[in-house]
Amino acid sequence: MYTNGFFMPIYSFLNYLELEKKYSKHTITAYLNDLNSFQLFCDNEYDNQSVVEVNYSQIRNWIVSLVEAGLSNSSINRKVSSLKSYYKFLQKTKEIESNPLIKHKALKVAKQVQLPFSEKEIINVLNLLEEEEVNFESLRNKLIVELFYSTGVRRSELINIKIKDIDLANETVKVVGKRNKERYIPLLKSVQKSLIKYIEEREGINTNLSYLFLTKKGKIMYDTLVYRVINNYFSKVSSKVKKSPHIIRHSFATHLLNEGADLNSVKELLGHSSLASTQIYTHSSLGKLKEVYNQAHPRSQKN
Repeated sequence: MYTNGFFMPIYSFLNYLELEKKYSKHTITAYLNDLNSFQLFCDNEYDNQSVVEVNYSQIRNWIVSLVEAGLSNSSINRKVSSLKSYYKFLQKTKEIESNPLIKHKALKVAKQVQLPFSEKEIINVLNLLEEEEVNFESLRNKLIVELFYSTGVRRSELINIKIKDIDLANETVKVVGKRNKERYIPLLKSVQKSLIKYIEEREGINTNLSYLFLTKKGKIMYDTLVYRVINNYFSKVSSKVKKSPHIIRHSFATHLLNEGADLNSVKELLGHSSLASTQIYTHSSLGKLKEVYNQAHPRSQKN
């Protein structure tokens, strides 16, 4: 449960995250773990001192301990961000007068280039899935790959799709994104066919769940299983270091932009709240843009 220094204020804070901020259970659990990590540090280093009494110097010592423990800068920044949000809440509720992290600067994080899958790699995976023996798992896995690539949904969004969210008459799927924001994404004809085949096979699974994707035992799909499905198939066709559902989402956006889709449309499909989040995918499209530029610009043609 919660440690002594946190119990009452954090209970209100978690309710605030759930009811007002509309954060998912997964995100709230991450906040709780980060905050308990800091309280445990205070328990051990400062004789059970409450977090409402610590100063920035003590927080810095916690950050140093995380660095020494080998955590990445991005992981440390996330933990500190959770603590900073908690202090903001305590300020808002008059539990503390000032936020000890108000002037804290995040640790520098090297930008990681995430290479999208090529169109050929996507096609090769779909061909592999097409060649498999037709059964519940093969149809499910094929649909997972197709939905990721044709809709750009997040892994959590895919897992939470329910059968009622599929509207074949209007050729759309309803997705519930961050902060319970709903959006409707068009379904390609090929994906609709895969959906129909999979749902027919799914009817043979003993379950009362309404979720679209299930394990072969009739349970709801979980994060690591979805990751394993993607990693398993893409490992057979790609030498890229990272092979995950997010890379397919990255590929979806990049390929759309390469083919001339406008940024605002891609933003809406991805469920981003701002264009700034979508613009990271334009970097991957720069090579294609240069190619078009060199082919089309008059001066380039003359040279």
